[in-house]
Amino acid sequence: MESLSQGCVHFREFIGANDAALASYRTIYRYLVKPPPIDEARKIRMRLCVCQVCFSHNSRLLTCLSCVYFGCHGKSTHMQSHYDQHPDHILAVELVCGNVYCWKCRDYIYDSRIDAVMKEVEQALTGRPVPALSTWKPAYVTWEPTADEMSLLQQNPKRRKVEVNSSVGLCGLHNLGNTCFMNCIIQALTHTPVLREFFLSDQHKCEPESLRSQCIVCEIVQLFQQFYSGKSVPYIPYKLLYLVWTHARHLAGYEQQDAHEFFIAVLDVLHRQSGGQTPTVSNPSQCGCFIDRIFGGKLQSDLTCHSCGNVSTTIDPFRDISLDLAPRGKLDLKSTLPETLHECLIRFTCVESLGSESKIKCDRCSSYQESTKRLTIRRLPIITCFHLKRFEHSQKFRKITKPIKFPLEIDMTPYLANSDNASFTDNHYLLFAVVNHTGSIFQGHYTCFIRLLDDQWFKCDDAWITKVNRDKVLNSEGYLLFYHKKVLEYD
Repeated sequence: MESLSQGCVHFREFIGANDAALASYRTIYRYLVKPPPIDEARKIRMRLCVCQVCFSHNSRLLTCLSCVYFGCHGKSTHMQSHYDQHPDHILAVELVCGNVYCWKCRDYIYDSRIDAVMKEVEQALTGRPVPALSTWKPAYVTWEPTADEMSLLQQNPKRRKVEVNSSVGLCGLHNLGNTCFMNCIIQALTHTPVLREFFLSDQHKCEPESLRSQCIVCEIVQLFQQFYSGKSVPYIPYKLLYLVWTHARHLAGYEQQDAHEFFIAVLDVLHRQSGGQTPTVSNPSQCGCFIDRIFGGKLQSDLTCHSCGNVSTTIDPFRDISLDLAPRGKLDLKSTLPETLHECLIRFTCVESLGSESKIKCDRCSSYQESTKRLTIRRLPIITCFHLKRFEHSQKFRKITKPIKFPLEIDMTPYLANSDNASFTDNHYLLFAVVNHTGSIFQGHYTCFIRLLDDQWFKCDDAWITKVNRDKVLNSEGYLLFYHKKVLEYD
């Protein structure tokens, strides 16, 4: 983002020389970035918003602010080619959020007049006053190093660069006595891209400082700093284990614990200690803490009455998706065992008959009726964790050892509640960590595969880190699968 406090000089010159430039931007933002929720407007957007070279609905689609031209940006260079042919067409608008890109700055730019147009359009669409810019969007503040930071930079002039053979980010963890479940989750979290940027950017401020010794967020900050310091000595996470025991007492003790249960507990403690608020009936949306911004999604549950067809919809937050592997019944789709992650998600989102023993009171019929239930994803999180439910505790205690095939990249569009209208967002996710369990339901051992660079995979077995090929990762049994969103769309 252009960091000059007064904005981009090229944008100012362009606006000064083109009286209709802001009007053009307003039209683009009004009809292409924020089209009204009517069929005709959506048809116009679908007809216009395609790359004029490859004819794709790419999520990184830009339109020229000087002429009517649409082109891909990023891996494809179709928009770049347009600028090369027309060097005076220096500004373009991306069609997801309406940000303006300057070809001379080679970056997205900021200008208060752009925000003013966005605010004006938002107010016209909603019919409600839009809050002041300071509350509507986070104010952009340039970073200026303090005297202490300048001194530290001068004392450490050498910069770390992550290269192909770099070990930065790789760190073993000592087993403190049946704590392999914790070590695997630590490895997955420390290699979660968005979480890593948060913990290494000094965004957490512990207040009051007297609580720092009991703050698990502060301890994880130290953990991230240790992992990315370049030191190859295995780390002893004794303090983190103590803090988890303190704040999640059901995990206290040296018995073997479930890695998934530990993952959920750690997210919950981080959520509470970062000022998070629990969703309520009156306020069902996720809070603004960094945990919910990264891991928080929304599930939509639709109950359909057999008698009158009335649909009752409920929205619930989630931080992971648990997928059944065991058969359910004899006649429905869930009676067969899934073999792939895709089949697991099909089972998760398919229509399920609740039967005569689980009648639901229909608001329209005012009586209890048989109904069907369907779960879909209303809002995708940045990080999606798939929990393959391998441990059965109902009729008999057993572990399902059937391998489930999972891909390096997955498109989540088919599992969305509004999948028909999701063509303008990129819902592809990339695999970056896999937690595996070997052994039985009563005893076993957890290991973790993590991705360091584009296609470099490592096996983390407590204090031991070894390089592996991706086939070994993809052929593993799979218990927890961690995926991150390929393209981030900023709200």
